[in-house]
Amino acid sequence: MTTPATRQAAVTVRVFTQRFSSTPRGARLARRLALHQLDRWQLPYGSETSEAVALLVAELAANAVTHGRVPGRDFELTLAYTPGLLLRIDVSDTRGERRPVAAARGALDEGGRGLMLVEALASRWSVLDRVPVGKTVRAELDLGS
Repeated sequence: MTTPATRQAAVTVRVFTQRFSSTPRGARLARRLALHQLDRWQLPYGSETSEAVALLVAELAANAVTHGRVPGRDFELTLAYTPGLLLRIDVSDTRGERRPVAAARGALDEGGRGLMLVEALASRWSVLDRVPVGKTVRAELDLGS
């Protein structure tokens, strides 16, 4: 006797990928294009999700430009959106040996707070190896109710 096949609802994942120059201007452009893409996916400017993504992309892109820069190499932004479920932000650079770590900082320290912001805003975040070279910092936002 065979078990009847159950149908699962189709899941559409929308993906946006773009490379940017490893400069402060490239980081700003990544943030702006990310928000534009979210708006095209019906996640409007100024929404809670849009505001969180703006901060996450700004921080991860700034880190890629500041700490992951290799002269002559770009960084890459990928957004993957599963409507109603998940939004994934990947920022990849070619500097695999410099891996970010969130650490508590003192009140007078000049840097190191950015990943604390990522940790606070994202549902989860991680650092992945990028083949053939580099790393990807991934932040995910759970969108389900």
